[in-house]
Amino acid sequence: MRMIQLAAVMSLLLPAAALAAGKPMAGSEYLATAKVTLEQARATALKAHPGQIVDQELEKEKGGTGLRYSFDVKSKGVTYEVGVDAMTGKVLENAKEGAHPD
Repeated sequence: MRMIQLAAVMSLLLPAAALAAGKPMAGSEYLATAKVTLEQARATALKAHPGQIVDQELEKEKGGTGLRYSFDVKSKGVTYEVGVDAMTGKVLENAKEGAHPD
């Protein structure tokens, strides 16, 4: 049973690790709390704004349920921030990254 749980956790962390060159995803300590998986949130973000995810994190932030995945999606040379509620899967933000990104 523990091996199955470990495999499930690793499947969540591997995409993040690839993005962060071996570092765990920022906010990975909240993964067990989220009802929406990282893979589901990534799919939602790319549906909302097609492109390539270049950064991702899970953070506590105002709006929605207070726990959100935040993705930087690069499309045609422009970076967009797409926020997905980690409890409902609803897109909370889909906007061009400002001059001072988070």
